[in-house]
Amino acid sequence: MTETPYDIAIIGAGIVGLGHALAALRHGLRVAVIDREARAAGASVRNFGFVTVTGQQEGITWRRARRARDVWAEVAPQAGIAVHQRGLLMVARRAEAMAVLEDFAAGPMGGGCRLMGAEGLRAAAPMLAPGLLGALHSSHELRVESRDAIPRLTAWLAGQGVAFLPRTAVWGVEPGAVHHAAGTVRARHVVVCPGPDLVTLYPEVMARRGITLCKLHMLRLADPGVRFPAPLMSDLGLVRYLGYQGPRLRALRARLEAEQAAHLADGIHLIAVQHEDGSLVVGDSHHYDPTPDPFQPRAVDDRMLEEYTAVTGLAAPEVIERWIGIYPSGPDTAFTETVAEGVRLVMVTSGTGASTAFAIGEETIADLLGAPAPSHAMEAA
Repeated sequence: MTETPYDIAIIGAGIVGLGHALAALRHGLRVAVIDREARAAGASVRNFGFVTVTGQQEGITWRRARRARDVWAEVAPQAGIAVHQRGLLMVARRAEAMAVLEDFAAGPMGGGCRLMGAEGLRAAAPMLAPGLLGALHSSHELRVESRDAIPRLTAWLAGQGVAFLPRTAVWGVEPGAVHHAAGTVRARHVVVCPGPDLVTLYPEVMARRGITLCKLHMLRLADPGVRFPAPLMSDLGLVRYLGYQGPRLRALRARLEAEQAAHLADGIHLIAVQHEDGSLVVGDSHHYDPTPDPFQPRAVDDRMLEEYTAVTGLAAPEVIERWIGIYPSGPDTAFTETVAEGVRLVMVTSGTGASTAFAIGEETIADLLGAPAPSHAMEAA
């Protein structure tokens, strides 16, 4: 198998690699996906499974998210992937947050979103904390269970003819060839999707682009006994998601710095998504280092749970799982670089992999084949 020629070899079997495999398959290419691990165990399964459109940075990232959401919706039933929740409730605890949501709803990315005041929010989500000022409801999002969705997507792609080479550590790439300890995979095109590995392949590119790693805390909580109508976010998320930039964001940031400085220092913002068994995945935090430590200080988790209680009015249920995720982070949300003839290095350098990878894959494969760019990539910014 290692000497079989393919049209394209993809290094990395996380969501970015799988997004490229799907795009290549749809072009009728013979595809091999190579990964050092036996199965996906990194950022692609250590997350919320929340395909987020609303709040993504205006321009190509937002358009990619819309396209990737559509691909998820197409592929999920074919691959046996359940969509557990749809939409988003971005809840406002402060008047300054409500002002930011008003600006967003009136802007070019506010389509498909509905602004509701306190009474409207109580009607839509009566289980939430009293005293909330309102919310933005978005219809765009969908949520899968990543630890289930990624293996199912992998198995489905394999059934469609994609060759997977697990436990295969690549040490070198050149045009037409991927070298690993047991031999060489021959392919006309190569796409390198290394995830958080910043040193094995093209470390000079990582250094030039200022790529580091981000560590985030994640919690799974027991069933709180209520069903939320959509995934939840809150004020802290408005200063982290670039799509909410606007003239009144500065006032919100100033108030958060006065009232929740420790949360901001830990990069905390609330996302709470719910599984069909009622359990919640709650997070997250952000700490940056080229080699993040493996530890999960309790104080950071406690601050995340404080925000959960402030939004829901509920004491946090028992924490039944804790884990950390690690993903590459840089000045851009993602980048693609031609590192040799027929070889592309592709990285999502933000927490938007599940939300944009399918669209990025379509762009990369079209570029390699000299095909027309996908429509989302041709829209005016």
